[in-house]
Amino acid sequence: MARQLFPALRGLLVPRGAAEPPPPPTETKDLLAGGVYTSVTLAGVTNVWGTPGNADGWDLERVIVEGYERSIWTFKSVEAISKHASTLPVQIGRGGDEREFAEVLEDHPLLRLLNKQANPLETGDVFKKRLSAQLLLSKKGVFIEKTYSRGGVLTRLDLLPPDRVRIIPDDENASYVKHFEFTDYAGHIRELKPKYVIWLRDPHPTDPFCGVTPLEAAGLSVDLDVKARTYNISFIDNDGRPGGIVGIDLDGIDANEVDRIQKRLAPGAHNAGQLTLVGTGPGGVTYVDTSARPREMAYETLSSTAKNEILSAFGVYESVIGNASERTFNNADREEWNFWSHTELPHLNLIASAFDPDLSDDWVIRFDTSRVQALEFPRRQAREEARKEFEAGLITIDEYRKIANRKPFNTPQSRALWISPQKAPVPANDQDAAALGLAPEPGAGGVPATDPNAALPAAEGDQSAAAAVAQARELEAGPTAAADVALARGEAPLELPTGTAGSAADEVAAARAQSMETGPGAAADDVAAARATVAQTEDGPAAEDVAAARAQLETKALTAEGFEVTDADFDALALAIQAALTALLARQQGVIVARLRAPKTRKHTRFWEPENEHDTRGGDANIDEDRVVSAARWAEETTNTLAPILQQAATATARKLGQAVAGTDVVPPAAVAAALVTAMYAGEAVTTLLGDLAEELRSLQTTTGAELTIEDLERAVVRFYEAAAPALVARVAETCAVSTVNGAADAAAESAGPGVVRTWITRQDDRVRPAHKALHGKTLPVGTPYEIDGAQLRYPGDPFAPLALTINCRCRLHYATDEEVR
Repeated sequence: MARQLFPALRGLLVPRGAAEPPPPPTETKDLLAGGVYTSVTLAGVTNVWGTPGNADGWDLERVIVEGYERSIWTFKSVEAISKHASTLPVQIGRGGDEREFAEVLEDHPLLRLLNKQANPLETGDVFKKRLSAQLLLSKKGVFIEKTYSRGGVLTRLDLLPPDRVRIIPDDENASYVKHFEFTDYAGHIRELKPKYVIWLRDPHPTDPFCGVTPLEAAGLSVDLDVKARTYNISFIDNDGRPGGIVGIDLDGIDANEVDRIQKRLAPGAHNAGQLTLVGTGPGGVTYVDTSARPREMAYETLSSTAKNEILSAFGVYESVIGNASERTFNNADREEWNFWSHTELPHLNLIASAFDPDLSDDWVIRFDTSRVQALEFPRRQAREEARKEFEAGLITIDEYRKIANRKPFNTPQSRALWISPQKAPVPANDQDAAALGLAPEPGAGGVPATDPNAALPAAEGDQSAAAAVAQARELEAGPTAAADVALARGEAPLELPTGTAGSAADEVAAARAQSMETGPGAAADDVAAARATVAQTEDGPAAEDVAAARAQLETKALTAEGFEVTDADFDALALAIQAALTALLARQQGVIVARLRAPKTRKHTRFWEPENEHDTRGGDANIDEDRVVSAARWAEETTNTLAPILQQAATATARKLGQAVAGTDVVPPAAVAAALVTAMYAGEAVTTLLGDLAEELRSLQTTTGAELTIEDLERAVVRFYEAAAPALVARVAETCAVSTVNGAADAAAESAGPGVVRTWITRQDDRVRPAHKALHGKTLPVGTPYEIDGAQLRYPGDPFAPLALTINCRCRLHYATDEEVR
């Protein structure tokens, strides 16, 4: 292999004219002579890193045919591991714990590829299962080819056959891999750059170009298992041993009879177990039992040992592959949990880690195991133990709910210990004791409220929990909250009846019976007076202008006189864009604030907070504003978010114009292209917004001294979005709506054929700019641009026209045929 990879390097090492040294001998370690496959091949191959090419001699095709397909335990082990990788969905998120993300990303190309359709041939489930199986069987690893669109979006994933991929190490630069060479089934070689290939393998301890596979460790056991089965089958096919042999005197028996007896020993499984007669000489009678031999017992031992070794190498229990006999439910649950904890989860994490480079630093991809019941085994045991402790009065309800990963109630009852068997509450503090009706009388011989740790008084009389509750209820009632409220209002405190205190319901009833008849306070009077004096204002000049503008506006849609988009077309699309963009900016603000708080961002800056006196991760630098806002990433996400919305609106507009003008439902590609261009404009607008935010953070860090904190930067981000986001959303929504609808309509009209003309229509209000007022009513053939102020506009909102002529534009075009115009 080295001679093929590095001929030039070999020429440097061997002088010209000198005899080339013979290649080093190839040592092949076959597990058994004539074994089913070669487990390890050390051919003395070395690469530029000086490590042996351990994967070069791994015959994957032979491994699949003879080691995987013919060994039932290898097959079931691979199936048990790979089937979970195929059925579990993939998630992308951040924060939270190992069970659930705090925030989940719903829209990403990897989610579509791994959960729905990886490529035209394979669904996401099939792709993940093949990937998992190859990782378990291929010593060379797994090679995934990534395909991107022209816009840089990941569009498909393809698994390459490992034995057809050749790794070319980089012997000049510091990179491990220079490129990959893939030989397709037609024999053509394609060179693949490392950025387009995901190379995944279970790492080898010494060789970075090689992986490890459980099948290598279990190779001897696989050989023994397959050969033992093959030997046993061959013995059954060729052996005709009867169940027993009776020896008799054959004197006087003719040869035909002897032949008949000998035929009874003919090979074949159908002859096994029959009684056979043989001759023993004069007067002899013997019997030989051949129904049991030590060989069968040896085969059973060998088969059982090979099975256990193969399953142990893969980390799969027999109960996991379907045989839970001779196991209790607890043992089966424990084996299932061990399999998931020690085998399946590391395998899934290794697969998921291969796709991390396609995500941002703060997002993580992993398989969703929240519904795997086996992983609940230790938590079920913890909850069961916690329930027993609660029943014994050792923990509170809130403590149990924390163990069960539930939110505590945080009430006096849930914070108290409930002692069995009477279930009497033991309060956690004096306030809870008062709420539970167990507070001692002030000045009595009980524990003072100011000293919760003081010793309890000597026990006298009945000391049961029931007696303590009864005694507490007989205490004189203390001050109530009603008295404090009445005192604050300047009223007399409520008088409660004296005597033995009853239940809480009795006290409430007594308080209501003796409460003063008071109505709403001064604040309520002020509110009522304010409401009564509010004057109903009439419409002002602005409302009149709006009404006049709307009265003069023509909105013709799908009439016999042509086609014209309506206010509803613009407004519906603008509202959809506003909703999507508002949600995007809100998430953008949260991500930027989270990045400011991230330790990776604050490390080596003046905002780092040392964890101890030896922490040297601080510094004097400012936070990298451009890295925090990540304008390029958000521009792409904005485009990807708005593009589907704009494409749908463009398609609907083009279809309606085609029906009105040409009587066809065909949507030309140019109509959708107008939506894509508009979406890119929105991304550029967000880029400008984030550039202003980065400049705001940069200026704040430059002009403010050491008193500036990370909280000040976070507040600056929040203030920036509160001030800039609404205006940006309104401007982008209006501009995108006008540009998309008009662009789609113009593209559809141009594809409808000759004879279609269009007329420029404005809103005819005070917001119309003078340049557009001059175009009002001007009719031109489709495809002829409107010229104004030295610029050309194909339609209102043309994204390629000067910004001064398109921003906040609300004009439209009326389409008709030449006959209709004449």
